[in-house]
Amino acid sequence: MKKHSQKMLIYLIILISAFSKISAKGNDTVAVKNPKQDSIMATTIQKSTLNYKSLIIPAAFIGYGVAGLSVRGLKELNRDTKIEIDEHQPTRVKFDDYTQYAPGLIVYGLNLAGVKGKHNLRDRTIIYASSQLIAAAFTLPLKYMVKEERPDRSNTMSFPSGHAATAFSNAQFMFREYKDTNIWLSLSGYPFAIFTGVYRMLNDKHWLGDVVAGTGFGILSTELAYWLFPRINNLLTGKKNKNQSSAMIMPFYQNKAVGIGVIKNF
Repeated sequence: MKKHSQKMLIYLIILISAFSKISAKGNDTVAVKNPKQDSIMATTIQKSTLNYKSLIIPAAFIGYGVAGLSVRGLKELNRDTKIEIDEHQPTRVKFDDYTQYAPGLIVYGLNLAGVKGKHNLRDRTIIYASSQLIAAAFTLPLKYMVKEERPDRSNTMSFPSGHAATAFSNAQFMFREYKDTNIWLSLSGYPFAIFTGVYRMLNDKHWLGDVVAGTGFGILSTELAYWLFPRINNLLTGKKNKNQSSAMIMPFYQNKAVGIGVIKNF
């Protein structure tokens, strides 16, 4: 497991670093609709780029979680956290099954109430659906590959936390939709995400490292969804910009190592 985890960490760091360098190039700047009203026929244009700085935090979280699978000090911290939780015998509730989706639902509720976000109904739905698919593409295969036993020993699908990934992808979605108009509103989804992650540990379903890694995958998934949106939108509308490069991002598994693959056409 130690060699396996170290390979995972190396692949993730190298590929995320390469991905950030590619996305920082000027020819990755593309046009995307930025409607002032919640209408599918919006026409305001703005640039959409994936800045390498947006990958630092999720890469750090993912790196920590992967290291926690084999690094002695971090494994002990996982166990100590569980012991501390067990000593207090917290009441186990299932709210985390619902709070993971709360930020995304709030975005739609606010738009129905007239509080407009960055994108219209169609565009935000494409972005949101993409982020959830990407998060699942990261977390589900890893659960079967890593086979880490849950704290409650119910199965071996502990790493990474899918609930945390979903929760933080939702929170990041809310942040991206409102950060340019209302910073405090944009941050209000994170308490729901933190609550979800904490209760995955209180409910004895995940180790600390699982939740931290899930947090990173969730944030990364939403960032990728926003960056990919112009390309997905072009595919859906049948439009093609000859000056626009295309890219595909996907997790991969090869020779007992997992990572993030990038295929790019210029």
